[in-house]
Amino acid sequence: MTNDLNFLSTRAGFNTALRHFKIVSRYLSEMSEGENLADLINDSLDEKEIGRHQIKSIINALAVDKFGYRYISHNLEENISEKDRIENISNSISKWGNIQFIMTYYNPEEGVFVINPKKKSQWEIILPLISDELVVIYANTNTQNEKAEINRNIAESAIRDFIQILYRKKVKPKKDYLGVEEKKEEAPVTQAAAPRRRATPRYSVQVTNELFHNGNVEAWKKIIESYKSKYPDLDVMIWYDNERINDINALFKWGKVKHGGLIFFSVVGENIKDVSKLQRYLFEGASPRFEAFLKGGIGKVLDLF
Repeated sequence: MTNDLNFLSTRAGFNTALRHFKIVSRYLSEMSEGENLADLINDSLDEKEIGRHQIKSIINALAVDKFGYRYISHNLEENISEKDRIENISNSISKWGNIQFIMTYYNPEEGVFVINPKKKSQWEIILPLISDELVVIYANTNTQNEKAEINRNIAESAIRDFIQILYRKKVKPKKDYLGVEEKKEEAPVTQAAAPRRRATPRYSVQVTNELFHNGNVEAWKKIIESYKSKYPDLDVMIWYDNERINDINALFKWGKVKHGGLIFFSVVGENIKDVSKLQRYLFEGASPRFEAFLKGGIGKVLDLF
């Protein structure tokens, strides 16, 4: 039988756990006074008091178990990055003074992010949101009804309406949502605005080799490596069969991508360039001519862009 508390047997493990418990206890007190947990967590991340790996356990312990937040997991139906859309979301739900929101976003490369979606500035942390990726929206009421079921129903209804607003749909706020509208954020005067990142549509690349084998995988790695060497602030995202691919090797391991199959990609960043050239190279890399990209010494980056 394994002992889940073995890590406490060392000084380092015990001290790590103690720091975690102290921070959670502090959050508990502050949340009881009306503070938003996402605000508290992000302040602690900025101060390096906690790590991103602690976010899920903190939310589960406090928001879900202690305060009874309701939550809905949702895979995004489209990319979300437009400034006017974010302003509309934030402005709309900021009027719901009786609802506390927390939203987590699961970034495949960087882990879990958490925001208070009523604050426009916090959306910058997670933009752009990419279609099919996971968000979890938590909600609770500030004024508690004697019947817990009523509070649960109000919170769940608010989450569903919040999701509608994500997609620019008109929602008439219910009386139970309203309360004291949160103060609008004042723009910081000492910090420059965060750069705007956006995502291109998904572009298709048809496999013209007999199948997308290991040579094609290595060619794609070299092409994307060359692109990122030229544009280090841009990210290339790959999809197959409507699923995000975090490791290109998986396309070969699955053995599913055969002649005629379509692999999709998009580029994420601020100043996006050379997408059509990238698409042409990826097409060649998925063809019988992939070997042209495998030339050169080990560790040498191709000069394609």
